[in-house]
Amino acid sequence: MDMQFKRAFRQGARTLRETNDLLRHCCLQRRDVVTIFLRWLFLRGAFNRGYVLTSGLYFVVGAHLSTSQNVLLGTVMSTTLVLTNIPTGVWADALGRKWPLVIGHLLLGASMVMTGLVTAFPLLVVTQVLWGLGWAFLIGADVAWITDELAQPQRIARVLTTGTSFGLVGGATGMVAFGVLGWATSLQTSMVVSGVGMALLGLFVAVQFTERTVLPKREQRWHASLSVVRLVISLLRRDHEILLVCVATMLLNGASMAAWLFPKQLIHLGFPSDPVLWYTAVGICSLAAGFIALRLVQARIDGVGVARRMYTLACFIGMLGLLVIASAPDALIGGVGVLLVSGITVNVTRTVSVVWVNERTTSDVRATVHSFLNQAEALGEICGGFTLAVIAGAAGLSMTLLTSAAFMAFTGTMVARARADRASPGSR
Repeated sequence: MDMQFKRAFRQGARTLRETNDLLRHCCLQRRDVVTIFLRWLFLRGAFNRGYVLTSGLYFVVGAHLSTSQNVLLGTVMSTTLVLTNIPTGVWADALGRKWPLVIGHLLLGASMVMTGLVTAFPLLVVTQVLWGLGWAFLIGADVAWITDELAQPQRIARVLTTGTSFGLVGGATGMVAFGVLGWATSLQTSMVVSGVGMALLGLFVAVQFTERTVLPKREQRWHASLSVVRLVISLLRRDHEILLVCVATMLLNGASMAAWLFPKQLIHLGFPSDPVLWYTAVGICSLAAGFIALRLVQARIDGVGVARRMYTLACFIGMLGLLVIASAPDALIGGVGVLLVSGITVNVTRTVSVVWVNERTTSDVRATVHSFLNQAEALGEICGGFTLAVIAGAAGLSMTLLTSAAFMAFTGTMVARARADRASPGSR
């Protein structure tokens, strides 16, 4: 009896050690997944922001695009997103998240390189089609990948907000690096180098990202895709908060299309004749403002009703920023308005909307639901882009910015007054 007890005790101790080792191994794996995800977002932010900085200036001082052409480029990109978002999201849910991310990086890299090599407006339109298609493959698949690979629902909201912060730090790094490169060489060279970097980052994803998704057999893939679409439509019909976020996103991003006009307005307000370094400084300060705002969001994002309140506040901050830019007497005051809009409003609303929707979504349709959210963003940009382009051509830059401010105020009021919904069955 004594021997049996000792044998049972040793077996129990061995089982406990094995269980502890397994749990520690799982924790290390999850920590590695988060580390890889954060490093990737840092690098993606660096290449993306470096390109956005230099291309925004290039469209004005290099390609000499008009105000309407500038806005229409963004509209073309958004139209591409509308046409491709849902198919790429369904692919990510039905067939896997890793390879859409790889394809997206390659398309973005091709777009960025091509932008640095052409000046004709029709060819620049082609670059924005590639740019929109690349983002369609990325958006939705990235959040779905980290949510499922981490498999810790109680942590994912903080991981997503931390990831956005890492992207902003990477963006600041990229703006410094590629802004200096554009100043020392040319804007075209900077865009080409950032595009090559973005394409190589796709290889990083191919090598470093794991995936537990089991691909269905070839004959089952069509049925899996149809099942995903049906589940998403059902979720959207019964969850009023997801619909609210989608509508608010559409309105807010329509108003945010005014950001395409910020370089032109700052140059008009008195930026130096060589604006690259000055606009780089504004961009870095904008990212710093976004980083600080997101740190505040990260500390409070788990509270009840916090997402709604933060979204509302960010909308009114954006309204204030647009009013400042529209009425600024000089480039310095105009730069403060840019910080409020591009630094705080855009980053906070985008992050909060992703977290808000992600908490109310299940794994089997996660990427597609985020694609619907991005679809709302793109539809808003299309409608807002055409509207602002018409206003800009008829009434000028200041009236365009004031119109955008009114849309942001309306969106904030709508979100604040909408009734709260109960947690979705897909909520964590």
